[in-house]
Amino acid sequence: MRYLDYVNIRMGTDSKPEFSRGNTLPLCQLPFGMCAFSPQTDVKEKNSEWFYDPKSNEMDGIRLTHQPSPWIGDFGTLLFSLDKKKAHFDTEKSALMPNYISVYFDGLGARFEIAPSERGGIFKIEFENEGGYLYLSSPHGNTDFRLDNESKVLYGTNDFIRNGNCKNFKMYFAISIDDADFVAPEIENGVAKIKLCSKKAEGRVGISYISYEMALKNLEKELGGKSYVELKSEGEEIWDQRLGRITIESSDDEQKRIFYSCMYRAVLFPNKAYEIDDNGEAMHYSPFTGCVHKGKRYTNNGFWDTYRTSYTLFSMIAREEFAEMLEGFASDYDESGYLPRWTAMGEAGCMPSTLIDAVIAEAVCQGIGDKKLHERLFNGMLHHANIASKDLRFGRKNIDQYLKFGYVPYDFSDESINLSLDFAYGDWCIAKVAKSLGKDEIAREYFERSENYKLLFDKKTGFFRAKSSLGEWREDFDPFVWGYDYTESSAWQNVFGVPHALDAVAEMLGGKEKAREKLDEIFDTPPKFVYGRYGAEIHEMSEMAACDLGQCAISNQPSFTIPFLYAYYGDKKKSDDVIKKITREYFTPDSYPGDEDNGSMSAWYIFATIGKYPTCPGTGEFTETTPLVKNYKIKKEQV
Repeated sequence: MRYLDYVNIRMGTDSKPEFSRGNTLPLCQLPFGMCAFSPQTDVKEKNSEWFYDPKSNEMDGIRLTHQPSPWIGDFGTLLFSLDKKKAHFDTEKSALMPNYISVYFDGLGARFEIAPSERGGIFKIEFENEGGYLYLSSPHGNTDFRLDNESKVLYGTNDFIRNGNCKNFKMYFAISIDDADFVAPEIENGVAKIKLCSKKAEGRVGISYISYEMALKNLEKELGGKSYVELKSEGEEIWDQRLGRITIESSDDEQKRIFYSCMYRAVLFPNKAYEIDDNGEAMHYSPFTGCVHKGKRYTNNGFWDTYRTSYTLFSMIAREEFAEMLEGFASDYDESGYLPRWTAMGEAGCMPSTLIDAVIAEAVCQGIGDKKLHERLFNGMLHHANIASKDLRFGRKNIDQYLKFGYVPYDFSDESINLSLDFAYGDWCIAKVAKSLGKDEIAREYFERSENYKLLFDKKTGFFRAKSSLGEWREDFDPFVWGYDYTESSAWQNVFGVPHALDAVAEMLGGKEKAREKLDEIFDTPPKFVYGRYGAEIHEMSEMAACDLGQCAISNQPSFTIPFLYAYYGDKKKSDDVIKKITREYFTPDSYPGDEDNGSMSAWYIFATIGKYPTCPGTGEFTETTPLVKNYKIKKEQV
């Protein structure tokens, strides 16, 4: 079985800001690679992050991209074009795969192909009649070029970054072209126009966040002596091995297409952001200091989304990279003073809380990383759990109020419920790590702090509700109101919003039977919503309403656990029924039920398929449901 044949890298791309079917890009990239390529069909001044339309038959070119999400934006871009304007391409004669892109521009009588390495790629251009031009530019930022006349290597930089607030950021690149008739480029207004006199040409591009020299070294180390065909074949082998780490037995080809497309998507992010020097040592550019430091680093990840599913999956199929990621997170703490929250090269600070706590706790219980690394990360956890940052992109927002009241009062901050519940869960994660490190006194303190969620549960209504600094409930409570006290949700989606305390929530509701009745209520209540703080219908509301799941907004992360809770509370059949409905009706080979978010929704589908879900990351335990396939096997990773 060739797993790559089942992958559709365009799954989730037919999206727009108003309604998401994934909000993904068709990324041609190696697993966790530092460099990705995507067709760019359109860039508009407004919504320029939605630059790929799967229905388009015109293209600006192939874009070297690092975009983790359209809501976050891109950085370090470079566009490869065969015409200075849009060009029509033949969709039937073109292919988009994880290991290569091949586009036939019928109007130009030319084909452009590219295959990725970790920090670059090899491109191949073939003209039917006579040579043509290759245009290099960037949709955003300042791009410059300089040609080394002796080596015929074209060097350049792009300083664009939409988010992340980086010091001295540049993406450096080095490009060489195997064409005896290569003519020095014309460079004007940030565009390099390269004359290719022969019908066929192959070129190599290497990138770096450190220097021109490292860009060239990355090119030589990863691409030197290789052809496009060889790199494409190498990528095929890498992807097939990675996809095969979970094998499923199914007679349903559509199910296999969705599953392996999700397997591909699940290991795209976070991205490597380190390079290897001549001594074989890892080094990285730090967006926090603007300098180069020793050690590994990863970027492009939002833990509010990914902690729920992605990192537990990594503990099963990407343990080596998971350990490297932890090293990178510790480096971020050393260089910025805080563990990362939502990195897009720098710290974007998007989404609340510090749910990297759960990632670290999961790593510790799964035996990933050594004790010395766990100690470094633990120090970062303690720091953000107690010390507020003057820069709100970092750490726990309103931590001072949480420490004073045991919760974040609504008169101090929006999202007070999600901040408070996430802090309580984060404190439980700190306690788990403390216990593993033999710090029993600290563990007891944080286990006690982790029960703060009880201060906000209203037994009368059966919901978590916001309180003021005077300890009074917010008046005029309406569980259908989105925003204000809740993040991208209402009270309905947050009933079970404390993964570490699901048994206690059941007790507060009146027992497991009452918890199951509350789940029934969630699924049976129509998908009504009130705009609340958002002031208008946001896409998460629209996507919830589009599904026949009541108030279970499976389109967004706060509802991910809900379908599995019937099984957790003793009714496996109801979980099985709901999960079958979701996977069969709301996932297709082309689309997701909402934002895919850096692999988190893909990992959800994978867990749903194999019938085990990490209800509480940090325990190493799963809630079991019935697998949706005849059989499956997880290949033990050799590390």
